[in-house]
Amino acid sequence: QVQLIESGGGLVQAGGSLRLSCAASTRAFSTYTMGWFRQAPGKERDFVAAIDWRGGKADFPDSVKGRFTISRDNRKNTVYLQMNSLKPEDTAIYYCAAKFAPGGATITRTSDADYWGQGTQVTVSS
Repeated sequence: QVQLIESGGGLVQAGGSLRLSCAASTRAFSTYTMGWFRQAPGKERDFVAAIDWRGGKADFPDSVKGRFTISRDNRKNTVYLQMNSLKPEDTAIYYCAAKFAPGGATITRTSDADYWGQGTQVTVSS
């Protein structure tokens, strides 16, 4: 069992930035593809970003491409989501996800994830 603990959410004005962190409780962190999803009230949980085990390949949907970046520090068992140029429509609960993927498979669907964090609220005011 892997525990994922997110932090860094909060309230920010449109155009501002936030950096989310997700710490994983596993010594095998480098064998996991890590991802971020978000869920707004009344909506489905949507893919936001993913990064492979080495941090060499990242995926983003068009809605955040160019504004969000994802990175990881395998020494600290932590993945980060840097969010810039935030918009009110980015308001959601952001969830960290992990997929055991020594072969490098990515996470782009909720069904891909093996573990989830509890979520952290991001609110962007206009």
